[in-house]
Amino acid sequence: MKVILIKDVKAQGKKGDVINVSDGYARNYLFKNDLAIEATSVNLNSLKISKEAADHRKSVEKAEAEELAKKINGMTVTIGMKVSETGKIFGALNTQAIADALEKEGISLDKKKIVLPEPIKTIGLHTVTIKPYAEVSAKLKVQVVGE
Repeated sequence: MKVILIKDVKAQGKKGDVINVSDGYARNYLFKNDLAIEATSVNLNSLKISKEAADHRKSVEKAEAEELAKKINGMTVTIGMKVSETGKIFGALNTQAIADALEKEGISLDKKKIVLPEPIKTIGLHTVTIKPYAEVSAKLKVQVVGE
């Protein structure tokens, strides 16, 4: 019997896969636990439509991320921090502070999209990687100044 998986099933496949299983396994386990539905022509067509919609959504998100990356590339934001006499920052510059500085420039970005290889603890110019989408990245220059 052909079934369409609604959820990931260990050793069978991932959500959205069309697999061939025995009738008893399908009726007694997959259907009862809402893990799969029967692969009728109506269900296959709705699966195809939902996959196309998901692909379109991903392509739109990627295009928006690329547009954001173009804005951010080469941009410089200035962040004021409390500094000791030796030029070291009290604490460290975190991703939230960078996200807030970008917000002031008119770019809203989640702090989880900002990649800091190591904490920024000194004043000066630092380069930070921004990853708005899986395959899209941009370089942002962060100027840390003392207050």
